[in-house]
Amino acid sequence: MARFEFKLPDIGEGIAEAEVVAWHVKPGDVVEEDAPLADMMTDKATVELSAPVGGKVIEINGKVGETVAIGSVLAVFETDGEAAETEAEEEATPPQATAPEKAPREEVQAESTARKGRVLASPAVRKRALDLGVDLALVRPAEGGRVRHGDLDSYLRYSSRSGGAAERSAPDRVEEVKVVGLRRRIADNMAESKRHIPHFSYVEESDVTALEALRGEMNANRGDRPKLTLLPFLIKAIAGAIPGFPMVNARYDDEAGVVRRHSAVHLGLATQTDAGLMVPVIRDAASRSVWNIAAEIARLSDGARAGKLSRDDLSGSTITLTSLGALGGIVSTPVINRPEVAIVGVNRIVERPAVIDGRVEIRKLMNLSSSFDHRVVDGYDAARFIQAVKRLIETPALVFVDQD
Repeated sequence: MARFEFKLPDIGEGIAEAEVVAWHVKPGDVVEEDAPLADMMTDKATVELSAPVGGKVIEINGKVGETVAIGSVLAVFETDGEAAETEAEEEATPPQATAPEKAPREEVQAESTARKGRVLASPAVRKRALDLGVDLALVRPAEGGRVRHGDLDSYLRYSSRSGGAAERSAPDRVEEVKVVGLRRRIADNMAESKRHIPHFSYVEESDVTALEALRGEMNANRGDRPKLTLLPFLIKAIAGAIPGFPMVNARYDDEAGVVRRHSAVHLGLATQTDAGLMVPVIRDAASRSVWNIAAEIARLSDGARAGKLSRDDLSGSTITLTSLGALGGIVSTPVINRPEVAIVGVNRIVERPAVIDGRVEIRKLMNLSSSFDHRVVDGYDAARFIQAVKRLIETPALVFVDQD
């Protein structure tokens, strides 16, 4: 019989001790090599140690909750002579694979746990390391210089929890994309807007159940008129609420110190194209029907995507509406289209339970996310404006019954 002392390995650089979290064996147990032995916790990670040899456990050191110094005897095994001899032979046998003779300087600096020379490990451990993409030269063996499954497990756990890389990552490929043309103009406009305008955001939930029912009825009897999306109704609601809030439908010349309020609602509609974001303008939106607005949206959207809109189609907006459709999310913080002072964003419609007159009903709900220029529009007025838009959305018969 042979006595084998298993000393607590250095399971992390700079670690002087580790706490016993759990024992998976007790004195008298007969275990196989690589069987779970104990869970040890450092200040960075908890690792599971495996039995370095097969045999009978005759001693364990450290109760659960106690700390054990690195290098002290953690457990003692009794092995038969043949097993001890076999182990010695395996360690003396040249390994079937070797670590790279030279490693990149950066990798050596990053992994100070790397070892030079040949790595002793069984074929099973080598195959597992190969499948995981782990260089065995980076794995610190617990005992005798031979890497076992438990050592590999410890390396994987410690590397992942301490921010190290257990596997080799693909090289980073950097592609430079010149910011030119429309994308450059968008970038400049967004930067100028955020640089000059103190944005104030306000979000309100609206119930669009009745509006969606009305839209369905109108589409069912539309004849040869364009199919109605939600946007024409939202544009009518915004235009219908603006007369009570003239400071919202305005453009601020901050250099001259002048706010120019407009009686007509020239609504900019943020439109995504392959070239980038464009904002074509629906002029005199308040005087148009939802059918006419739908036709104008189609014309402007097609022209924007084809790059065939005129200068007049892309200038002169007094307030902007932006929507990401089904990607609208729950809340957004849209950037004001300078020199305007307000923008309204539409989020996606979701069905949720709501309490209506004391009853729980499934309703179609949608958030309005808006931003305002706080130099021109006070928070109280901004909230009142969105509340007015909400009322028109939730009672669509008030403004949406006009048809050509």
